[in-house]
Amino acid sequence: MPGSANLNVMMKAARKAGRSLAKDFREVENLQVSMKGAGDFVSRADINAEQIIKSELMNARPTYGWLAEEGGEEEGKDPTRRWIVDPLDGTTNFLHGLPHWAVSIALEHKGQIVAGVVYDAPKDELFWAEKGEGAWMNETRLRVSGRHKMIESIFATGVPFGGRSDLPKTLQDLARLMPACAGVRRWGSAALDLAYVAAGRYDGFWERRLKPWDIAAGMVIAREAGAFVEPMDAGAELLESGSIICANNAIFEKFAQVIRN
Repeated sequence: MPGSANLNVMMKAARKAGRSLAKDFREVENLQVSMKGAGDFVSRADINAEQIIKSELMNARPTYGWLAEEGGEEEGKDPTRRWIVDPLDGTTNFLHGLPHWAVSIALEHKGQIVAGVVYDAPKDELFWAEKGEGAWMNETRLRVSGRHKMIESIFATGVPFGGRSDLPKTLQDLARLMPACAGVRRWGSAALDLAYVAAGRYDGFWERRLKPWDIAAGMVIAREAGAFVEPMDAGAELLESGSIICANNAIFEKFAQVIRN
């Protein structure tokens, strides 16, 4: 399944950063860790991974802009294109020795996400998609699940930590949703949650207050696999609002109605 030149650059960068992270993951207890804020940690491994990705992407496409979790935003000579990068989505999992984290790289063109790569290095699962070309995991074509009943469906979310102000809303979501479904999972990586919806492992996903680098790559992968992806508030701009609802087309309306109340 040959992709575009840009997609190949993205895959190479994700794999290279993933190898570096995997090496540090095996020595997680020895990592130098600093605290950025309540419940939000950054490690030396995270910063090193971003430097690897930036070097690979900007050497290949030096005119593109850049937006990343650790390195902030840089405007490129080409104002129509920028990379959106999370070098380590699932940092808390990583620092606790939980093998569920990923490298996330997206390409934005004229305000639209046109390509995305989410690399789950511990499991060597590379999720990827280009707009209009379908979604894949390694060499397997992805499609969302075919479930039509909420009571048979599993959903994923992120539960706010550290006393965040959106915790009450999420608890209300859970109170409405859990009696109507087969289960809710909280695995700690929004990028992988979206990729898992694309793969049919989850039937839907929702979360508030995410950053563009958390969801940019995953949302194009989910859409190309057949998922509906919308902002939680009608009319909002998804990457700016950071509040997302995603599900297969058969249950999206029912699911969204429960979450939007």
